[in-house]
Amino acid sequence: MSVITRLNDRPQAPATGPGATPSRRLRPRAPRMTWGRAGLAALLALTAVAYLWNLSESGYANSFYAAAVQAGSKSWKAMFFGSIDSSSFITVDKPPASLWVMELSGRIFGFSSWSMLAPQALEGVGAVWLTYASVKRWFGSGAGLAAGAILALTPVAALMFRFNNPDALLVLLLVASAYCLTRALERAGTRWIVVCGALLGFAFLTKMLQAFLVLPGFTLVYLYAAPTGLRRRLAQLLAGGAALLVSAGWWVAIVALWPVGSRPFIDGSPDNNIFNLIFGYNGLERVLSSGGSGGPGGGGIGFSGPIGLLRLFNNLMGGQASWLLPASLLALVAGVWVCGRAPRTDRRRAALLLWGSWLLVTAVVFSFGQGVIHTYYTVALAPAIAALVAIGGALLWERRTSLAARCVAAAAVVGTAIWAAILLGRTPSWEPWLRPTVLVCAGLAALGMLAWPVLGRLRGRALAVAVAFSAFAMLAGPVAYAAQTIGTGHTGSIPSAGPASNIGLGGLGGAFHTSGAAGGSPPSGGGFPGGGSGTRPSGGGGFPGGGSGTRPSGGGGFPGGGSGTRPSGGGGFPGGGTGAGGGASFAGASVSSSVVQALEHDAGRYRWVAATEGSNNAASLELATGGDPVMAIGGFNGNGGELTLAAFERYVKAGEIHYYIPSGGGGGQGGQSGSSAITEWVESHYRSTEIGGATVYDLTSALR
Repeated sequence: MSVITRLNDRPQAPATGPGATPSRRLRPRAPRMTWGRAGLAALLALTAVAYLWNLSESGYANSFYAAAVQAGSKSWKAMFFGSIDSSSFITVDKPPASLWVMELSGRIFGFSSWSMLAPQALEGVGAVWLTYASVKRWFGSGAGLAAGAILALTPVAALMFRFNNPDALLVLLLVASAYCLTRALERAGTRWIVVCGALLGFAFLTKMLQAFLVLPGFTLVYLYAAPTGLRRRLAQLLAGGAALLVSAGWWVAIVALWPVGSRPFIDGSPDNNIFNLIFGYNGLERVLSSGGSGGPGGGGIGFSGPIGLLRLFNNLMGGQASWLLPASLLALVAGVWVCGRAPRTDRRRAALLLWGSWLLVTAVVFSFGQGVIHTYYTVALAPAIAALVAIGGALLWERRTSLAARCVAAAAVVGTAIWAAILLGRTPSWEPWLRPTVLVCAGLAALGMLAWPVLGRLRGRALAVAVAFSAFAMLAGPVAYAAQTIGTGHTGSIPSAGPASNIGLGGLGGAFHTSGAAGGSPPSGGGFPGGGSGTRPSGGGGFPGGGSGTRPSGGGGFPGGGSGTRPSGGGGFPGGGTGAGGGASFAGASVSSSVVQALEHDAGRYRWVAATEGSNNAASLELATGGDPVMAIGGFNGNGGELTLAAFERYVKAGEIHYYIPSGGGGGQGGQSGSSAITEWVESHYRSTEIGGATVYDLTSALR
């Protein structure tokens, strides 16, 4: 090869000068991260840190669901059905989709508080991201970041994305379906409508009919605003409905067709029927029930205050998610008015109707529902509130030169600050400086907005200062509540965000008093899954109320105490002891190590190491023993199947149950689970012993 050829083969420098053509294409520079992407990365990182911070502080959180997660990490059958015990006697009173995620984590990393709660936190991060993505597509990165941040900072979101109730996955799936609907509305895409329907169906497998509260609004929005003909819109909605039916119905069909004798009882259904659970206990009873388990006075008054238009603002519900609720309603009304003469397919109006219908339908059901409505249900309102406030802010910013727009913005800021001051006033001894600061900042922000045109060359700086003061006035309250919530452990089935309110129950006042930062106590005490009061019990252990995940060494909160050592004496109980004592309520309490030792004795020989009344008692015993199955007779509130005395006798005769522990009244939401016939039969046929203050019957040691 000649020298000239070799020289010609070398890479040549690009030609320069006018008309020059480069000899080769230069490698394009890597795109720089835009401020929107940087903001999103920061938002998601901070949300993840906040939600994962000291996550095990809540121990097993709601022990009712924790026991089911533990059971599912041991048994595939228990996982599929959502059983509370690994031997699959009875399910929880919800479908199992949220449990599946936590159980898979437990199977991969081993069951623990952290492996159970970390997926919930990550679901929160996902919900924030999808809220950002949904709003950003049509209103820009600034609005998307605002929506994501507002959701992340909502106190009840900071609570439920660090807790093991089904609401975390429910919210993630609802936001994901809203994102798919947003994409479908852009080009009338059938694929996105089908995915939206499938996500709503899977949300049904998380919390049944609550998932469908967004369905009427989503359907009407697409039917009205999709950019295609009416016939195609109808066909696409039918396709989405079919996807929803398949996604929601496959599990229901399997459970309904499965032989009753080889599947667990369906909790919440007195006749052991999955459709009763869907349309009764978790359906119409939540909306129409006027008595029973709802608390004093009937309905859900004891949990969420009097039924009516102001329910979401009362002392029980208000601090959870209502901080920006008035502003979101104002944004909805003002936004629809601005878009009044826009074409049918206008995206701005479609977005307002999408999130607005979500907010209004859900708020009406929560406000007027006569059944059990817990305060933490309001987490389902948080994405809609966040999106509407962010969209309203974007529309007002576009029209900032208009006096009308600035007046609406000033009204939103001042109104939000006044409401925040009212909410903060319900805890006057907690951060008292915050109330006046919020009001002063709101006043300065409103003044800057209204005076903006006359400030001349200072207008730019004045507007920036007004925006900063507005953000502080609107977000300081919920941020403070969310920070307090993240820094506090929560256990029980009725957790509550923020510090305790000392204002009584009523529309905006009354006579009921909540109990503490970790959750307000229901009037009846006791009887809820995982514990009664919702406050974190003192004492250690990895059991409800404990943070370390280790078994307590002493009697802890077990009724009657106990020394933590196996009692001596005769009888059929390992280690012995005779005599009768009171029934035991384990719900929300640490379990005596002496009881644990007794249950673990020859545990492998029995299908259930014990039978007890109510899922709460059973859950605490299972968590204490590392997952040994306990038969929860009656389930959560005594409505789980109908275990007859004859059936129980057959279990005992077959040697499948070791011990029977009668309830002390805390086994279910309604107290005794209706198993008095079983208790009487056991008392008359089997030897009892007292341990840790509880009466325990050895079903292998019959009386002579």
